Amino acid sequence: MSKLEDLIAELKLAGLEAALSRQMENPQYRDLPFEDRLLQLLQAESAERLSRKIKRNMAQAKFKDLNARVEDIDYTIPRGLDKSAMLSLIAGEYLNKKQNILITGPTGTGKSFIAQALANMAVRDGLNARYYRLPRLMDEMKLARLDGTYVKGLNKIARYNLLILDDFGINPLTADDANDLLEVIEDRAGISSVIVTSQLPVDRWYDYLNNDTVADAILDRLLHSSHKIKLKGESIRKIQADNA
Repeated sequence: MSKLEDLIAELKLAGLEAALSRQMENPQYRDLPFEDRLLQLLQAESAERLSRKIKRNMAQAKFKDLNARVEDIDYTIPRGLDKSAMLSLIAGEYLNKKQNILITGPTGTGKSFIAQALANMAVRDGLNARYYRLPRLMDEMKLARLDGTYVKGLNKIARYNLLILDDFGINPLTADDANDLLEVIEDRAGISSVIVTSQLPVDRWYDYLNNDTVADAILDRLLHSSHKIKLKGESIRKIQADNA
């Protein structure tokens, strides 16, 4: 192994190494200016690093549905899904503006799929995301209080560019749960985005939170500059079964 190969291996430049090997094996590269060859090597390394980052972030996101992708969102199903509004969200400007998305509708209408598809797109664009069912997150927060990792857990959640809170409103919240949720939302307000899915319409969230002061604080932060997707209709699985 040459000194150059040794140094490339030491610096862990896998993308550059593969590109250099291709250049060395192809005589056509000999006629390219040095700057062009170097640019291609660096572009290959950059692409390899981004690929590894996306793969790592996909694993860390803990998506429930690994196959949820924006390319597979079905706009032909009668459920009140506005395609032009969705395409605007898919472009990701809401992430740049630190805005939230609130997706409501009956069970089976695709709320979780849409949320995870948008998050999947964000990860493919180089951001990080984390999926939680709200009941599971509340359980984790309870345990964190007991084992002394509460603040560490909050800080970890706050670092994600995009947070999904699925099944908001499905289980009752205790007073501690509501306070924990406020801490999570407060850490992200104006800093990073949240996607919330719920069977409850937004106008019933205040009563669900069951604490006027905490509800005011949470909803003020969630609803400010948020995008609302209101799904309707029958369960997609039922529609597909009826049409089978």
